[in-house]
Amino acid sequence: MARSLLIISRQAPWSGPSAREALDIALAGGAFDLPLGMLFLDDGVFQLAAGQHPDALQQKNLTANLQALPMFGVEELFACGHSLTRRGLDSSALELPVEVLDDTALAALIARFDQVVTL
Repeated sequence: MARSLLIISRQAPWSGPSAREALDIALAGGAFDLPLGMLFLDDGVFQLAAGQHPDALQQKNLTANLQALPMFGVEELFACGHSLTRRGLDSSALELPVEVLDDTALAALIARFDQVVTL
């Protein structure tokens, strides 16, 4: 039986390669039918914000990668409600539908997975 994996993405899409690497791991795991989920935490919630213009920072747009997650079987997408609120993001205006979790639900989510990778 495959071990489940939770990928926690904590970096903004423009702060370095971590956001893209987290998405690459999720897409690869999904392609191999690995049971996995993805949690956007801290500045990682900025990856979900609509209307980004990464070209102004000479960065690649991650929107296409995010939208490909469900096509690769990565359907368990979560965001920290506290992180969204502190960064002024409304969950109804995000690029992807995510389940917004409070602190108690976050702890239960992390405990549910066999392995956790944080980027």
